[in-house]
Amino acid sequence: MLIRHATLPDGRTDIDLLVQDGRIAAVGPQLPAPEGVEVVDAQGFLLSPPFVDAHFHMDATLSYGLPRVNRSGTLLEGIALWGELKPLLTQEALVERALAYCDWAVAKGLLAIRSHVDVCDDRLLAVEALLHVKERVKPYLDLQLVAFPQDGVLRSPTALANLERALDMGVDVVGGIPHFERTMADGAESVRLLCEIAAARGLRVDMHCDETDDPMSRYVETLAFHAQRLKLHGRVNGSHLTSMHSMDNYYVSKLIPLMAEAGLSAVANPLINITIQGRHDTYPKRRGMTRVPELMAAGLTVAFGHDCVMDPWYSLGSGDMLEVASMGLHVAQMTSQDGMKACFDAVTVNPARILGLAGYGLEVGCRADFVLLQARSPVEALRLRAHRLLVVRGGQVLARSEPLHTELRLPGRSPRLDFTRPISR
Repeated sequence: MLIRHATLPDGRTDIDLLVQDGRIAAVGPQLPAPEGVEVVDAQGFLLSPPFVDAHFHMDATLSYGLPRVNRSGTLLEGIALWGELKPLLTQEALVERALAYCDWAVAKGLLAIRSHVDVCDDRLLAVEALLHVKERVKPYLDLQLVAFPQDGVLRSPTALANLERALDMGVDVVGGIPHFERTMADGAESVRLLCEIAAARGLRVDMHCDETDDPMSRYVETLAFHAQRLKLHGRVNGSHLTSMHSMDNYYVSKLIPLMAEAGLSAVANPLINITIQGRHDTYPKRRGMTRVPELMAAGLTVAFGHDCVMDPWYSLGSGDMLEVASMGLHVAQMTSQDGMKACFDAVTVNPARILGLAGYGLEVGCRADFVLLQARSPVEALRLRAHRLLVVRGGQVLARSEPLHTELRLPGRSPRLDFTRPISR
């Protein structure tokens, strides 16, 4: 395959990209076309590496309304509702819903997902189901699984043993939820315990950390300490970190450098953080999402995750990471050109780095995974929630669609096809 006349996220225009044997063989202007290759004219549209979701819950996805709807919209009712649903789950239904969501993802150019999977059910039904799904989707989507003790690894009597079993079965990452343990001391102890398990097994860590409006929930400090102590630099991620939104600025001025020193990364989940946090406030209401621009400025790798789609915590969602990034830039007020580009990176290159994806990118030698968007820059892609024209994995076309056009025929005006472009200045 040869893609001609593409715009790249770094701003280069009229660039060709040659794919051979599933890899990117050449990138540059006016490349010669080898005999027999398919030539695709990008027409100046944006060619991007695929979208990556660094935080999702695939075991719960598409279960909205089962067995009832979360009426308060709070995190805790969602957890309680998930507890009601767990005994009713079947492996067949879990697999069916997960595969359906993976189809949605691929159609949106989302080709890598890190999904947390609850290990507090002694049957490990969801673990078995998602390991099966992981193998099924392997030809077209990278699925990385996190052993997640939803009910607390110390609070739930069998959670620790189940987490170890899940890791033995092939789950990739060690998860945790320290703020849901019974006491602050138990929360800190759970972080120590889980980081030591990860260190002993040579695994990555991804913890739901401080997903609360309580400014005294400070487990990310403990997470940074143990990452430093155990030399887990670059392998530890803190997800949500919403308490940081409510923390004292002086304390944060100490905390963020500690996180950077420990090599932590962070994942905010804009759609869910802005929906769930601040539920106990009257007015003014806190936004809840963590301090994304400040973390980025300190050198941390920061990504945005979708977190939930049609499940006990969130009734909406479609697998569109541009929707996630758009919400993120609004909540974080990252509306400068550089800020918006950073938000595009937060759903592409940054989460790819957090997941440790090999061969990701648009450089020569990378795996030929990319998405062609009906936009001419990352900022325009965010503004328009750009239509996906082509989704390619390893040089194989997974999804293709025609450009979207609406023909305007207004009285006294010439017909127009493209009215989404801003007026030139």
